[in-house]
Amino acid sequence: MLSRVASSLFWMARNVERAESNARVLEARLINALETQEYGKVSLSDWEAVVEICASKVDYEAKGGTFTAKEAASYISLAPENINSIRNCLENARFNARAVRDHIPEDFWYVLNEHYLSFRGEPFTDWNMRRIQTFLQDTQRLSFTLQGIIESSMLREEAYQFIKIGKWLERSEKTARVLNVMCEKTKEAEQEANANYYYWLSALQFLNGYSAYLKRFPPTMDPEYVIPFLISYEQFPRSIEYCMEHVRETIMKLEGGQVSHYSEDLFKSLDHVSSEFMKIKFQRLSKEETGQFLDRFQNDLNRISSVFSSTYYFV
Repeated sequence: MLSRVASSLFWMARNVERAESNARVLEARLINALETQEYGKVSLSDWEAVVEICASKVDYEAKGGTFTAKEAASYISLAPENINSIRNCLENARFNARAVRDHIPEDFWYVLNEHYLSFRGEPFTDWNMRRIQTFLQDTQRLSFTLQGIIESSMLREEAYQFIKIGKWLERSEKTARVLNVMCEKTKEAEQEANANYYYWLSALQFLNGYSAYLKRFPPTMDPEYVIPFLISYEQFPRSIEYCMEHVRETIMKLEGGQVSHYSEDLFKSLDHVSSEFMKIKFQRLSKEETGQFLDRFQNDLNRISSVFSSTYYFV
């Protein structure tokens, strides 16, 4: 497989996953906004957290953005200057998919291209909150459909492996980002009533884990349960450990079950992350210790992404 093909498959998958994740976070926040009175000023300031999870708060503030529902939602969904906006993610996914049409199922391209063309020519400046919310729901359904096409009709060959690695790396990064932001927010709002409950409930909703969490744990938003669930619960497909185990497993398949000289650095990076998980597996971490672990993990993830690209497609 050509390196540019591998790169396009990887980034196609990452952009689809990023679009879905940002759409879910934003939609969950819009729904939570209906409960503002119940949670008081904790939830009133929560748009800052959402921008930090889905984009760059520094860039947003630099352009003069204010943390209001309409402005933040438009920036996350549609802003051309935001490289992580859902609109840009879908455009990048479609661009990469077009470059590798011979390597992906025809239905994948048709569905993604049709969705892209359906909103490409629209006057985004005229979109109200209802239209944005419909866009968020459509984006999530698009991702579910594309994942279904991949799982049901694609050969388990190299192209499939690169798609899966991109998906799992992106998903683990988003879970770490949500947790990191929520740890910071709960520390800042320690004196506020309902802060703990509100932020950890939001974390589970942002990561599509609320229903799964309630099946295994008490219906209380206690960080002693929520944080381990999102970091290392092996049966939850958005926990960081679950995602990274699948990254390692898929790379091993890509390598035919062997560590080659050119992939040695990549496996060393993955081994380092695995050892970090083993260290904290049975510990009860404070919010500060959790934040430190997540900072280290995000740095490790950046290194893994860099080593992965230099190993397989040299960009």
